[in-house]
Amino acid sequence: MKVISYNLRKHRAAGEIADLAERHGADVLCLQEADTTDIPARTGGLRLADATHRNRLGLAVYYRESSFRLEDVRALSLKKSLHDRVLRPAEERMLGVRLHDIDAGRAIIVASFHAAPLTALNSLRRHQIRTALAELQNLGPRLPALMVGDYNYPVFKEKLGERVRDQGYELTLSDVRTYTRYRFFRGHYDFATSVGFEIAHIRTLPQGLSDHLPILVTAELSARTAAAGVAES
Repeated sequence: MKVISYNLRKHRAAGEIADLAERHGADVLCLQEADTTDIPARTGGLRLADATHRNRLGLAVYYRESSFRLEDVRALSLKKSLHDRVLRPAEERMLGVRLHDIDAGRAIIVASFHAAPLTALNSLRRHQIRTALAELQNLGPRLPALMVGDYNYPVFKEKLGERVRDQGYELTLSDVRTYTRYRFFRGHYDFATSVGFEIAHIRTLPQGLSDHLPILVTAELSARTAAAGVAES
């Protein structure tokens, strides 16, 4: 499964998503900072599962209909930073979708996530990440889950990785940094947390009109998860 995650920088890079999905053969496309009133129902061979509706800049998830069947969707409001309370850029910061993987014959969860900006404390972002990961299990207990997006967490990721593992998930970074706009804030902002998947690699794609570089996550169900799926079927 190939999943692209892209922060569109206030929708400026929206015109790039169709080409990105087609060029890299994406099965799922997860967007952040999208104007959800101005996104297509289909793009790059993918269908819109859903988008957030209470944000000035929101989240969206697209999927390939030949590979998946949409089962459920859940948007989640997370603990707010001062930035959120004053400027109200985003209320719903996680959008999870449960998809039926047609080839594997089982359900999986994929989510688009956007943490509070750097003006907030890392402790707040950890709280948001912890809450989002816990909520994914409400979409389907013990299902394999992959959450990608803009975590806004450029430093102390080792500590974040420990917290994520405590919840049963793994944190995986891309091959090179994904944010380059400001010299002192460059780093890995966009990455993945997962359970029940083996992440082959996460490749940072060339920069477009956004200050974030899109990432391409290549993942497959872990052997244990796949075996469990066969047993269930």
